[in-house]
Amino acid sequence: MSSNYEIVIGLEVHTQLATRSKLFSTAPVVYGAPPNHSVSPVCLGLPGVLPVLNARAVELAIRTALALHCKVHTRSVFARKNYFYPDLPKGYQISQYEEPIATGGYLEIETESAQGEMHSKRIGITRVHMEEDAGKSIHDAASGAGNGSLVDLNRAGVPLLEIVSEPDLRSPEEARAYLRSLRSLLRYIEVSEADMEKGQFRCDANISLRTAGAPRLGTRTELKNLNSFRFVEGALRAEIERQAGILDAGGTVQQATLAYDPASRRTRVLRLKENADDYRYFPDPDLVPLVFDDEKVESVRANLPELPAQKLARFEQQYELSEYDARLLTANRSLADFFEASVVEYGQPKPVANWILRDLLQLLNTRDVDIEALALTPALLAQLIRLVDAGRVTARHARELFPELAERGGDPAVLIRERGLEAVSDGGLLERTADEVIAAHPDSVERYKNGEEKLLNFLMGQVMQRTQGKANPQAIRELLARKLTRIIHETP
Repeated sequence: MSSNYEIVIGLEVHTQLATRSKLFSTAPVVYGAPPNHSVSPVCLGLPGVLPVLNARAVELAIRTALALHCKVHTRSVFARKNYFYPDLPKGYQISQYEEPIATGGYLEIETESAQGEMHSKRIGITRVHMEEDAGKSIHDAASGAGNGSLVDLNRAGVPLLEIVSEPDLRSPEEARAYLRSLRSLLRYIEVSEADMEKGQFRCDANISLRTAGAPRLGTRTELKNLNSFRFVEGALRAEIERQAGILDAGGTVQQATLAYDPASRRTRVLRLKENADDYRYFPDPDLVPLVFDDEKVESVRANLPELPAQKLARFEQQYELSEYDARLLTANRSLADFFEASVVEYGQPKPVANWILRDLLQLLNTRDVDIEALALTPALLAQLIRLVDAGRVTARHARELFPELAERGGDPAVLIRERGLEAVSDGGLLERTADEVIAAHPDSVERYKNGEEKLLNFLMGQVMQRTQGKANPQAIRELLARKLTRIIHETP
C-alpha cells in the first residue's frame, strides 16, 4: 500500500450482557441448549405479546458506560430498526438510535511503536446503546439444512450492548489492541463473559483511506460480524489493500457492507450504500422511554469493581512489581485473579510473578487459550514452586513438567516421581561426582587456577550431565567452587 494514505478505522462492538433472561422476555439465556428451546412468545413475535425491559440489563449498561467514562443519559428511547431479519420473527430489531443510554467516553489502549516502545493512546467512544440480539441462521448442509437454511432462535432477544468508537484507530494493530482492552474491561466489571467462540463479543469495522493530511475522511466500507482478533486484523489488512488498489488506479471506493473470507484473505461486497435511513427507525410504541434518576447512576458507580488502571497501580505498590510486570499481570482479570490467589497460596509475590510471566503466559500465547481453559490452579503452581525451593526438583525439570501440569493437572510431587525427575539430593553422590569431574578435566582445573574463572561453568555442566540434570545448579556451583579453592590453596 502507498504510504500516501492514512488509515482511518472505527469499530462497533456488540457484546452480550451477562443476564439470566433475555432483554424483553423471561426466556432464559442458555448456551448449548437444543435449537429453539430457550424461547418465549415474545421471542417468537407472536400476536398480542408485549416486551418488558430487563432491569439487570439496564444496570449492566450503566456500569459499562461509567467504566468507559461516558455521560449516562437518564432518559433514553428504544426504537424499531426495520429490515428483513430471517432470524428475528418480529421482522424488526428493538434497539436505541437517536437517544442512546450513554455517549461521549473513551478507552485507553497500549500501542507499540516501530522501536518496540509502548505508548498509551486514548480512543474516543461515540455511544453505548442497548439492543436485542438476533437468532442464528445455519447454512451448513451437514446440520440438515440441505440446500436451504435453518434458524435457531435461542439467541434471539438476548441483551446486547453496542459500543461504537470514534474513528481514532490508525492501523489493524491498534484495532486489535482496542478490542483486547475493551474485552478485558468488560470482563473486569463483570458485564459480559465476552467469549468470542460463543458469539458474545463480535465486531463490525468501518474503514476508509484518505490522502495523508487531507481534512475530509474517505468513503468508508463496513466489515460485518468479525468474531476473532485474528479475523479483525486480517479483514482490515485485506480491505486496506483493496481500497488502496482502487485509489491507486484512479478509481472511487463505493460505500458498501463487506464480508471477510479468511481462507482467501479477501473481502467481498454483500450490499451497497447502507445508511440509517434504510432502517426506518421510529420509537417503539410498545416501550415507554427508559427514565431513571442520578441516584440510580451513583448507586451503580458505587458498586463498580476495581478497574484495570486501579488494579495496575495497586499491583505495583502492594506487590512491589515493575510497571511492565504489573501491566502484563493485569492485562485481563482472570490472570490477575490467578496471580493474587497464587500469592495467597505461596506467600511471596515475586516467584509467583516470575513463573506466570515466563511460563504461563508463554503457554497461553502458544495455545491461544485463556487461563480458564487450563487445569492449572493457584494451589498447584504454589506446590510446584515449593518443590523447587526444597530442592526436590530442579527449576529446569519443573519447567519441563509445567505444560503437562497446566493441561492435565495432578499432584506435582507424584508426577515428578513418576517421570524420574527428582533432584539428586545425596550429598555423598554429589561429592563423588564433583571429584570425578575435577579428576577427568585437569587442564580445565589448571586454567581455572590461572584465572579463567568462566571454566567453573564448564565443570558445572559436566556435573549436571553426569547427574542427568537432576542436581541443584546452585549447590553444584558452591560445591565446585569450594573444592577448586581448596586445590588452589593446597598447590605448592
